[in-house]
Amino acid sequence: MVPRRPAFVPDGERAFDLFGRFAGEAHIRKGKDRMAGPQDLNALADRAVADIAACADDAALEAARIRYLGRKDGEVTQATKQIATLPAKDKPAYGAAVNEAKARIEAALRSRNAALHGASIDSTLREREDLTLPGRPVRIGRLHPVTATIREVSRIFGTMGFETIEGPEIETDYYNFEALNIPPGHPAREKWDTLWVSNPLGDDPKLPLLGRTHTSPMQVRVMEKRQPPIRVVIPGRCYRYEATDAIHESILHQYEGLAIDEKLTMADLKGVLYSFARQVFGSKSNVRFRPDYFPFTEPSAEIAFSCVICDGKDPHCHTCGGDGWIEAAGCGMVHPDVLRRVGYDPDRYQGFAFGGGIERLAMVISGTPDIRLFAQNDLRFLESF
Repeated sequence: MVPRRPAFVPDGERAFDLFGRFAGEAHIRKGKDRMAGPQDLNALADRAVADIAACADDAALEAARIRYLGRKDGEVTQATKQIATLPAKDKPAYGAAVNEAKARIEAALRSRNAALHGASIDSTLREREDLTLPGRPVRIGRLHPVTATIREVSRIFGTMGFETIEGPEIETDYYNFEALNIPPGHPAREKWDTLWVSNPLGDDPKLPLLGRTHTSPMQVRVMEKRQPPIRVVIPGRCYRYEATDAIHESILHQYEGLAIDEKLTMADLKGVLYSFARQVFGSKSNVRFRPDYFPFTEPSAEIAFSCVICDGKDPHCHTCGGDGWIEAAGCGMVHPDVLRRVGYDPDRYQGFAFGGGIERLAMVISGTPDIRLFAQNDLRFLESF
């Protein structure tokens, strides 16, 4: 066998033993590695604990952990590997010393980690939060006044036996005009400046589409699907191509009422609407009926409420125009031709219909001077309700 050659280190170079201590040139020249004892491991643990205590942040702490407990080059790991080279009688004492050193270092790491994190939390609380301050209040939402008015209208007519239903906002020319006695070229079409809609699937010249100008088309749709007796109220959005002012909007909401039964008269219509007005306003507002014209009702009437802004005393009031009244709804007995078109016998069945603006009604209820305020999303206004 070839004898093992002693380790050689050139003169003038420095060498360190397993635990990073300067071994000295004389020791190196002997060609032997001195095995660390329990005292050396204790010293290693002392040094590691001191280094860990000096770590100022997580990065330094992680570097110390790798230096002492790293799987490949950690000092304690290297000491553990030396156990296999010891005589059997020395292994128990040396192994116990290694375990004790490792336990001390791990405990120091846990302690320093907890201290660093605790200091970080304390610093964050001290710099960013004052726990003595009251919590920030949560803003609670509320219904838009238009939505609240729609619900109130539905509730009131519900007490009189009317069912609330909805209909399409994009309507055909037939339901919006022709089925309601407004054929092409009829002068009544001039009352509604119309927004026509292009069908992305292709326009049918026989069924032109438009944003409905009123909720009255649902009268015909309901009567086509149901047999009398009928009592429905239909709230919804409508579209008109017109200039806006204090009482007009191009996008508005309406409510439409329809009742069909035997022996209904104008007296029934007035009774329903007076009851509605009393439940909405009590005695604080006057109600006026006067003759009007609508192609799909005969006879027809207009309903107006006394102006809530000037009470009829300001000739320059921009809400009522100076006459003291705000037009709120139109109404009348359903025209016999409309009944015939859906297959009803006008000699047996009669009906009445009414429709009004939701925003106008909300104006009267709340005393709002300008209808445009409902669509401006001004929280100062909306939060007043």
